[in-house]
Amino acid sequence: MWLLRLLAVLTAITIAAGVVLSLFTRDPRYLQFSWRVFRYSLIVALLVFALLILERVAVIPV
Repeated sequence: MWLLRLLAVLTAITIAAGVVLSLFTRDPRYLQFSWRVFRYSLIVALLVFALLILERVAVIPV
């Protein structure tokens, strides 16, 4: 779980850095990069949450 938190913090720093660089340089590539990182991280987070919910709901007998 600590790995997921670390990845979330690194993703937030990456997105913020891209937005700040976009504001300073007026280059839209940084903003596009930040948007792309945000979309993919949102998809990964939703998949992880879905797996956690599935783990709680589906009781697999051993």
